[in-house]
Amino acid sequence: MQAVEFDKVSYTYPSGVIALKDVSFTVEKGEVVVLMGENGSGKTTILKHLNGLLKPTQGRLYVEGVDTSNCTVAQLSTKVGLVFQNAENMFFESTVWDEVAFALRNFGFSEDVVRRRVEWALKFFDLDGYASQSPFTLSGGEKKRLAFAIVLAWSPPIIALDEPTIGQDSLQKEKMLHMVRLLNAQGHTILMASHDVEFVADLRPRIILISSGRIVADGQCEDVLTDLEVLRRCSLVPPQLVLVMDRLRDLGLPKNILEVSEAVKAISEMISHEHI
Repeated sequence: MQAVEFDKVSYTYPSGVIALKDVSFTVEKGEVVVLMGENGSGKTTILKHLNGLLKPTQGRLYVEGVDTSNCTVAQLSTKVGLVFQNAENMFFESTVWDEVAFALRNFGFSEDVVRRRVEWALKFFDLDGYASQSPFTLSGGEKKRLAFAIVLAWSPPIIALDEPTIGQDSLQKEKMLHMVRLLNAQGHTILMASHDVEFVADLRPRIILISSGRIVADGQCEDVLTDLEVLRRCSLVPPQLVLVMDRLRDLGLPKNILEVSEAVKAISEMISHEHI
């Protein structure tokens, strides 16, 4: 069964702004898909459709085979966990501990399971020292990690992340990368909106590029992030290594290289060949 299917979905906000135009794509169970594009392209609008915060103006959206137009946000929240770009929009409890525990209790987990899952999630994201604090006193990066911990604790089959690396230092980005890979290895489907091309290049997901509410490219990371023309159309700066390899394109080096080790190997082979 497909995890997600957008079938000719269009969405117009009450203000009259057309955010999505005839968007169609599917996501298989266990896939990692990253939505990329300029600000206002429609990435966040797509993610908000996944748990029913928004419903298509036209077309149909299916989550694990269920038409979302027939579901409430509460029903879809058992299938999809959404981490907002602005983490504060997820907070309403008085302490960090209670924020993470709320969904678990709401879904009927025992207090013993709640305690163990909250402790694990807070420790993983280096938030265990803030358990008794108000979530609103945390720094921007800590709030983002708390939002991730809230979703991670109840472990829904589909996880949607809106700009998860904003406000994170290199260590926390590395942890985020590890966690996304771990969740995916456990069978979770991951959809993410991100501008962080270096993070996405390390993740190596399938990428869907969006511009002005329409899909302009859909393919593997190695192909999409090395297509300079389509990246420019979506106002995205390519990864640094891609720019370097583009400057060396006249030497006949491969185009779709995203790792330094691959670049070193290709250049070494070229030099060796020249000396034969």
